[in-house]
Amino acid sequence: MSFTFQILVQKAEMLPHYPLIRQLSPGVTAEQYAFLLDDMLAHGYRMAAVFEGDACVGISGIWVATKIYSGRYLEMDNVVVADTHRSKGIGKLLTDFIEKLALAEGCETMMLDAYLENEKAQAFYEREGFTKRGYHFS
Repeated sequence: MSFTFQILVQKAEMLPHYPLIRQLSPGVTAEQYAFLLDDMLAHGYRMAAVFEGDACVGISGIWVATKIYSGRYLEMDNVVVADTHRSKGIGKLLTDFIEKLALAEGCETMMLDAYLENEKAQAFYEREGFTKRGYHFS
């Protein structure tokens, strides 16, 4: 398998990947996704995408910001690997790609949220060296 990576910075590049977003957030409509992208892009949102040929098989939103306790950080957001490509190393490829980006952008750490019920994702992130530091309340 041969994979390529892209950083998506425009809404038109992101909209075609709505089916992947639905795998993680099935309640988000295409219209809501488009509306949310407008606001997120205005605040520095980008996407990292993994392609196998022309097919996007994994995505992650990325934000760079700074917090007192962490310094400059890159946050992975809405990380999704196509259900047809899970457990094939795509998540690791995507995470490694984003880690290189974080280093290139001067980030001291990477962060992400994982749903409590998504135990497979939690186990994956722990294998990748992420540590559980707390709870995200909403």
